[in-house]
Amino acid sequence: MKPAAFAYAKARSLRDAITLLGKHKKGARLLAGGQSLIAALNMRLDAPSVLIDINGIEGLDEIHLKKGWVEIGALVRHSQALHSPIIAKHVPLIAKALPHIAHPAIRNRGTIGGSIALADPAAELPACLVALGGEAVITGPKGKRTVKADNFFKDLFETALGPRDVLTAIRVPVASSESRFGFAEICRRRGDYAIVGLATSARVKDKELSDIRLVYFGIGSKPERARKAEAALVKGKIDAAVAALDDDLDPHDDVQATGATRRYLAGVLLKRIARELAEVRL
Repeated sequence: MKPAAFAYAKARSLRDAITLLGKHKKGARLLAGGQSLIAALNMRLDAPSVLIDINGIEGLDEIHLKKGWVEIGALVRHSQALHSPIIAKHVPLIAKALPHIAHPAIRNRGTIGGSIALADPAAELPACLVALGGEAVITGPKGKRTVKADNFFKDLFETALGPRDVLTAIRVPVASSESRFGFAEICRRRGDYAIVGLATSARVKDKELSDIRLVYFGIGSKPERARKAEAALVKGKIDAAVAALDDDLDPHDDVQATGATRRYLAGVLLKRIARELAEVRL
C-alpha cells in the first residue's frame, strides 16, 4: 500500500518545529527515524496532513554525561547508542536492550526519541526508561520541562507530550558500583516485537537488594511495573514474587499469545532475572 497524500516541512530549528506544530495542529506528525511512522503511513493507520522533519536540528543527536546523569538526544540513532562508550559504561541496562531492537538496518535509522515518543507497549526502551527511573526532556511553547518516566507513559501510544511539544532528550541516572540490571525478552524470532519482556534495575549494599524495579513490556498498554513482585523479591522470595504477578499484571490476548501464556512467560522471565541477581543474595 501507499500512504495518503501529505505535505512535507523541514524544521530548521527546535523553535521552528514547535511553530510548525502549532500551525498544523492535529494534522502534523514529527519525522525523526521514521521506522514506525512510515510503516503506519503505508498501511494507512495514520494519515497526517504534514510531516515535519526534525532531522538536522542541532544538538539533538548527541550523548552527554552531566552531573550524575546521562542525557541522550532524541535524534540519537539506536546504532549510535549501541556503540557509545558512555552508554556502555554508565547505562548498562540500555546497552543490554539495544541489540534486541529490530534489526541492524532499522537500528541504523531508528531514534531513541522516536521509540520513547511513540510509546509502543511492546518496545524495549520505554520499559528501560521506567526501570531506570529516568526522565523525558520536553520542549514546548512555554519552554523546557522534564517529566519522570513513571508519569510520561499514560496509555496505549499515549504520553505526556502535548500537541506542540517536542521530545528533545531522555535523561537516566549514571550507574554506580551498587547498581544491578537485568534484561530479558521472549519473541518468536530475533528482532520481532516481544511477546513478553522484562527490564530490571536494583541496588545492592552489604549484600542486600533494594530499590528493585521490575518493568514488563509487551504485556499491557504501557510499561508495567510489578510492584508486589518487587516487594517479594527484595525479601528474596522468588516464588512469592512470581505468584504476585497475578495481582500486578493483566495480560491481554492477541494473535501472538493468550493472556494466560503471557502471565506464565512473565514468571519465567522473573525467575531468569532473579538468577542474574543470584550472585548478590538470592
